Amino acid sequence: MIELSDWKAKGKLVELNGYNIFTLVDGDPKKPTLLLIHGFPSASWDWEGMWKMLIKHFHLVTLDMLGFGFSDKPKNIDYLITQQADIFESFLKQLNIDAYHIIAHDYGDTVAQELLARQVKDNKYDHIKSVCLLNGGLFPETHRPVLIQKSLLSPLGFLISKLTSKSRFSNNLHHIFGPLSPPSQQVIQGLWDLLVFNNGLAVMHKLIDYIKQRREHRDRWVGALIDTQIQIKLISGSLDPISGKHMTDRYRELIPNANVTELPLLGHYPQVENAKAVSEAYLAFRESIYRY
Repeated sequence: MIELSDWKAKGKLVELNGYNIFTLVDGDPKKPTLLLIHGFPSASWDWEGMWKMLIKHFHLVTLDMLGFGFSDKPKNIDYLITQQADIFESFLKQLNIDAYHIIAHDYGDTVAQELLARQVKDNKYDHIKSVCLLNGGLFPETHRPVLIQKSLLSPLGFLISKLTSKSRFSNNLHHIFGPLSPPSQQVIQGLWDLLVFNNGLAVMHKLIDYIKQRREHRDRWVGALIDTQIQIKLISGSLDPISGKHMTDRYRELIPNANVTELPLLGHYPQVENAKAVSEAYLAFRESIYRY
């Protein structure tokens, strides 16, 4: 495991769209670029388990989104998915990257859907060459928020944010991980440290608004998955109570020629629970459609 302190040391803060954003770029820039987009309420450290396998094949680019991890966490903004997508585009432009692949998880799935919608719906560009999605609320009708998410969405969400404790956070992680792959104490401590860094608890109730945004923009974001001509892969932990097998079943109903790998013993964080299995499934997907 890459220690959180080492992860932080590998990256750097970059000013993007007026905010200080923690970024990490690694590997040979001559290799295909893979953009990794993390979920809620964690950060780019989610990908550390896959890093060593992926870097053999790809130029890796990631960041902590606004309000997450080591990035700025302003209290006076609305945290729109479109804003997060803008930041990714600014960073890729700064790096002079014109073509890239995406792997995303949870909240990051929605950001990936917005980036894809700009390509498919807005005919803005054709930079995205493939997308791989891990467990996330791709379809509002199948998303089953856990109690803490429902509480954060309530009028008392600001208070719930402040009252969130490490113990409650740990209990929630155990609930959404697979029973045979529970989070280690190191993972719990690392994710908690990222959450509370720079008073992050104070904005959790604002970040959770992405669930409402998914409903508002369903046609655009689901439509991007249906209408795209590029290859899309879903790798799903089936035991995820939020977006597990029930979401995968819906995916197969809606997405033409659905390319799915189900991991029957894993939960909501498959890339943390079994990084090797997810990496192998992703590499097999890439091998099936591309030659490195």
